[in-house]
Amino acid sequence: MLEIRDLRAWYGAAQALFGVTLTVGRGELVVLQGLNGAGKSTLLQAIMGLGPRVDGVICYQKESVLDLATHQRALRGLGYVPEDRRLFTALTVQENLVIAARPGTTRVIAERQDQVLQLFPALKGMLMRSAAHMSGGEQQMLSIARTLMTSPSMLLLDEPCEGIAPVLVESIRDALLGLRARGMSMLVAEQNGVLTARADRVITLAAQTPLDA
Repeated sequence: MLEIRDLRAWYGAAQALFGVTLTVGRGELVVLQGLNGAGKSTLLQAIMGLGPRVDGVICYQKESVLDLATHQRALRGLGYVPEDRRLFTALTVQENLVIAARPGTTRVIAERQDQVLQLFPALKGMLMRSAAHMSGGEQQMLSIARTLMTSPSMLLLDEPCEGIAPVLVESIRDALLGLRARGMSMLVAEQNGVLTARADRVITLAAQTPLDA
């Protein structure tokens, strides 16, 4: 599904990634680990076409997406769940879901919503609640559910279980494992090890100093 070769990234003159190479196969759950500053978030943003200036190879489903805009990568099936969630907090849960859906009939959008609510049943009773009045874990479930409304083939998730109550961490973990069982490919940046034991592979990014580079 995804192939990264010799990927380098810069924020201005500061280099953030140094020759990263990895693959994610169809239906694989790959966990990306590393200390703060190692470049986990930068790598996910680079794959999605956000933020850093990059050089190297990014192929998604055997097609180079390096020169594509973020929305074009999303249209090809890449879904991104950022660490800061970026919800529309003035909107309700249902409005957040519907606004993210790709164009389709009312029936198709309703079917997609039913599917994501099956993964996150806790959201069913919150559809009319403002996203601003949700806990951190509830917001994280909504952030993942909203991305799933775009019908992605692969998910990039940045610290989906960070700073969340343990019971909701379990719900998110189970939902992600359920998605893998359905054939979803996922690259997940994670530090707390919730998914590590269940991952197909774990990749560690090592932070580099100027001397290493």
